[in-house]
Amino acid sequence: MSDIELLAVIERYLNGEMTADERTRFEMLRHDNAAVDARVIEHQQFTDRIKQYGERLQFENLLNDIHNEIDVQALKDEFVHHPSVIVRLWRNHHSKISVAASITIFAVLGTLFFTGYLSNKKEVINLVNDVKAVKISNAALAKSLRDLKNATKRTAPGNYAGIGTGTAISSDGYIVTNFHVVQKADSVFVEDYDGNAYHAKVISTYPEADLAVLKIADVSFKSLGAVPFGFKRGKSGLGEDVFTVGYPKDDQVLSKGYLSSDNGDKGDTIRYQLAMDVSFGNSGGPVVDSHGNLIGIVSSKQDRVDGAAYAIKTKYLIKAIQSDSLLNNLSLSSKSKMANLSSQQQIEKAQNFVFMVKVYGR
Repeated sequence: MSDIELLAVIERYLNGEMTADERTRFEMLRHDNAAVDARVIEHQQFTDRIKQYGERLQFENLLNDIHNEIDVQALKDEFVHHPSVIVRLWRNHHSKISVAASITIFAVLGTLFFTGYLSNKKEVINLVNDVKAVKISNAALAKSLRDLKNATKRTAPGNYAGIGTGTAISSDGYIVTNFHVVQKADSVFVEDYDGNAYHAKVISTYPEADLAVLKIADVSFKSLGAVPFGFKRGKSGLGEDVFTVGYPKDDQVLSKGYLSSDNGDKGDTIRYQLAMDVSFGNSGGPVVDSHGNLIGIVSSKQDRVDGAAYAIKTKYLIKAIQSDSLLNNLSLSSKSKMANLSSQQQIEKAQNFVFMVKVYGR
């Protein structure tokens, strides 16, 4: 009998495909021939390892499917601003909690594996079902936190005289907008992506560049985290793709376009011209290139041409801030934290640093 024929017989034997008479005769052969018996044992061990590997892959795929269904970024963005007490506890201690949870999970899985518990396919399925149940419980907790957050949301007064857009340039609440947005305003409120409103003060104005810097002055305001934009000091190239996020209405609106001219109207060197559709409420919004750099601040749209707008170049914002003694503490980094992100990810990051500006009393 050749090796191939012997393997075929062993496969039939291990798979239970032999008749009772064939099985009896083969077992007698195993008893009398040590080499055949060794081949049977070796093949049995090999097939067992293949089966265990397949079950392990299936288990990992199930866990990956569960992980992929959990929108981690959405949960993060939902609670990154002004969290409830529970979220603040998580934010302050999440490292310790995560490490402890990871150690516990690996310890449990390790124990189950080495004791042979996970070798039983039924037990693996039960464990996966338990993980799914935890996921459902976490989703319910997240919903409760969202409901709590919405119930305590701060809103701005309704009788505002005008609106615009503001771009956060620091984690502690400094926001740049256009001078014409806040000109002659008695008071200013800013509203974040989640609809939370904060009172803000006008710190400095630069009428010649149509810029103004605000500072959130509200005890309920918490840090925004690191500003993701890189503040570009150099020249941007014609045709460069850009986007802006702003408030031409009550919720954020995304506009995409490209840089169409190095200068504004009538040779204005302070501004770029953009091939981009914006509305008046976009004034003060960020103009961001494909590398996540802030290259300008939307200032106006061109009345005579549809789909054209102007943006104040970032280098003039930097120059104004550097010459202002009130803003010596501001540091505008040229390094973008969004350079390696996709366009969609850049937009999602930018949204949390763009505010609606509501002005009153003018």
